[in-house]
Amino acid sequence: MLIASVVLFVLAVAVSGVAVAGLAERLPRNRWAGVRTPETMRDDQTFALANKVAGPTLLAAAGLLVIGGIAGILIGGVFGIGAVLVSVVAAALTAATGGSLGARAAAAVPAADTGGCGSSCGACSLKGACQPS
Repeated sequence: MLIASVVLFVLAVAVSGVAVAGLAERLPRNRWAGVRTPETMRDDQTFALANKVAGPTLLAAAGLLVIGGIAGILIGGVFGIGAVLVSVVAAALTAATGGSLGARAAAAVPAADTGGCGSSCGACSLKGACQPS
């Protein structure tokens, strides 16, 4: 049970680090951490907004993981395993709720106007035809 509790503590540190970086708008757009949907990956501003919105729920998820780790150490046995599993499920649902809220906030931000015919002709041979007259 000690190993499971240590794993929960390490996960809590990682999740809280992502949450604090998101709240401080210091989390760079990347492939592994933060809210990553097509809307949030559109630009740096929407990524920062989504992760700032998701930050409080990620901190709550980290807190739930810490509670589960402590329960695993203190309770032990079958009930300790149950407490660890309940805390992991609750943390995952809490983090998913935050991610959903962040994705909705990013989707509410209007996309930048690219002008002309959009970004579909950025590298094609008809690029000159897309320019305004």
